[in-house]
Amino acid sequence: MRRRRIFRPAPGPRRWGALAVCCGALACSLVVATALPGNLFGSAPRDQRWAAAAPEVRVLDGDALRLGDRVLRLAGITVPDRGQAQCRDAAGAPLDCAAGAAAALSRLVEGWPIDCQIQGQDRHGRALGICRAGELDLSAALIGAGWALAGPDNPALMPLETVPRLAGQGLWAPGAAPPGGWPGRF
Repeated sequence: MRRRRIFRPAPGPRRWGALAVCCGALACSLVVATALPGNLFGSAPRDQRWAAAAPEVRVLDGDALRLGDRVLRLAGITVPDRGQAQCRDAAGAPLDCAAGAAAALSRLVEGWPIDCQIQGQDRHGRALGICRAGELDLSAALIGAGWALAGPDNPALMPLETVPRLAGQGLWAPGAAPPGGWPGRF
């Protein structure tokens, strides 16, 4: 005995279903791409001014500052990472170059309010900025003290390397070992 079907589903347009799903996904992605801000995943939009009073300023590294709850790197300079290079202090004792740069930056910002002009982001999404403690440009001061090199994106600061190089200060101290892969200026 054969079963009899009373209700049979109507055949649907199967080929149009996949096309409708693809078109819907494309429309949603276009809406999301145009509606979301461009700096959603970064912490530093271009062309902003950040400032912090002296008690809110913390030195994180030889080229990084915390201004309140914001973190930024100084633009236009290159400082070795911790443990990457050996320098000499004023007495000639071995010193980690990154620690020397951080100590120099701490002395430069101590007791001063900091004002920074943000110029974009680094590859980690941190803000890059030109910062001043009073009238002192912090990037130029670190280069002039011998604790940083002018970055490849800022060749205008390279002449500032001359004085510490001739005086044998910081990265240029006799017996200092620059990190591998650094620019060939040593």
